Amino acid sequence: MSNWLILPVLVPLIAGIVALFFPKHVTAQRTWAFITSLILIGVNIFLLTYILSNGIMTLELGGWEAPFGIVLVGDSLAVLLTTTTALVALPIIYFSFSTIGVEREKYYYYAFFQFLISGVSGAFLTGDIFNLFVCFEVLLLASYALIGHGGTKTQLKESFNYVIVNVVSSAFFVIGVAYLYAVTGTLNMAQLSERVGEAGSEPIITVIAILFLIVFGLKGALFPLYFWLPGSYSVPPTAIGAIFAALLTKVGIYSIFRTYSVIFNEDTAITHTILLVLSAVTMIIGVIGAIAYRDVKLILVYNVIVAVGFILFGVASLNSDAFVGAIYYLLHDIVIKAALFLIIGALITAAGTSKLSGMGGMIKHHPLLTWMFFIAALALAGVPPLGGFPGKLMLVVGGAEAGHYIVVAVMMVASLLVLYSVIRIFLQGFLGEPMLTHAEQHGSIKAQMPPIVFLVALSAFMGFGAEIMYPFVESAAETLVNPRAYVEAVLGGNS
Repeated sequence: MSNWLILPVLVPLIAGIVALFFPKHVTAQRTWAFITSLILIGVNIFLLTYILSNGIMTLELGGWEAPFGIVLVGDSLAVLLTTTTALVALPIIYFSFSTIGVEREKYYYYAFFQFLISGVSGAFLTGDIFNLFVCFEVLLLASYALIGHGGTKTQLKESFNYVIVNVVSSAFFVIGVAYLYAVTGTLNMAQLSERVGEAGSEPIITVIAILFLIVFGLKGALFPLYFWLPGSYSVPPTAIGAIFAALLTKVGIYSIFRTYSVIFNEDTAITHTILLVLSAVTMIIGVIGAIAYRDVKLILVYNVIVAVGFILFGVASLNSDAFVGAIYYLLHDIVIKAALFLIIGALITAAGTSKLSGMGGMIKHHPLLTWMFFIAALALAGVPPLGGFPGKLMLVVGGAEAGHYIVVAVMMVASLLVLYSVIRIFLQGFLGEPMLTHAEQHGSIKAQMPPIVFLVALSAFMGFGAEIMYPFVESAAETLVNPRAYVEAVLGGNS
């Protein structure tokens, strides 16, 4: 049964490799991408239900026992994330059919997309810090190809900046891995937990922990390392921007979750204080950007940054309720960011511009799109009983329990400003006097609506179905609060 654990990585990897062999056959590419994405959802749902019933699953590749070989670890947190990844990948692929353009499709778009999903899933499942680096490089190489796909001048400029930032980040990652191995003699996360615990509060461990915070903070767009994100996420085609906003920063955040709960969990006074302060400032910077811009894409991009602050506040609070809130919010944010990017993409298609000044009255011609945006906007802001509310509520409870009242207040104000930023799009872009007649609309969006409806419905389920979701999220949080269960599942008696 444990062999199933390789499938979330293997299915999209094989799908991408096969897609390389018939790039010019667009219909076949679309069909293949859609079918393999459906298979990926089924595999992940099976794994998730199995793990909830039977506990953590491990797979030692090549028959080499941990900590000596490569190991995949399927706990509730990892498989919840791979499942959510699969659930957003499918509608974004469907959205691509009508928006990405045939020329892009012919130049390996679906292959790179699948390689990205494979790298993301591998990062969530790996139990080895070096193979986390390898998975980062797989997803980054795919993202380099996607961000420049189409080759507009602005795209190429931002893709260059994106590549440079991530190459520097990867260099620091390798340095951190080298120092960690020099100090502990291992790269297996479970054994690192034991070795770092034995080392206690040695200054070198704190330095390494801060180095990894810089690396993952850069990849996750934590203040002040977010500078690369607005341009990189706003210039690619909508489908590419949606998968980036939904997943790429989340891999950096997940890495902080995993390393700071399993590995650097002994002396937390310095590292978690830094994380607490940075999470609050990230919220502030994000909402300032979200309310300052009048470009709908940039408003959403800065809301990606706000979410990073919210989620990492849960990690900094370091208690069970905060971890439950952070995980719930993380899962929902993957879904709602994908939904909002697709909605905004459809809006731009109809209006012919991303500027609020050129929009208005879209409700007259596109009522379904209008109400999908309204529901998604409220969910993003955490209005009950929608999907953003349970996670935000638990973050507030966990933050108050940890005594971080000032940051809780910052979070509440930031939430109101998030609501303001997206309701402004609703009022100016969808209501008001129409800027264009129906005949003047720049493109049909009928084919774009099914994936939008699916994602908004999934977001609503995460709110109205919170009682169904909660046991999964609680199990995932328990892994972070009690990393000993993770260590024992991986190492058994081989420590």
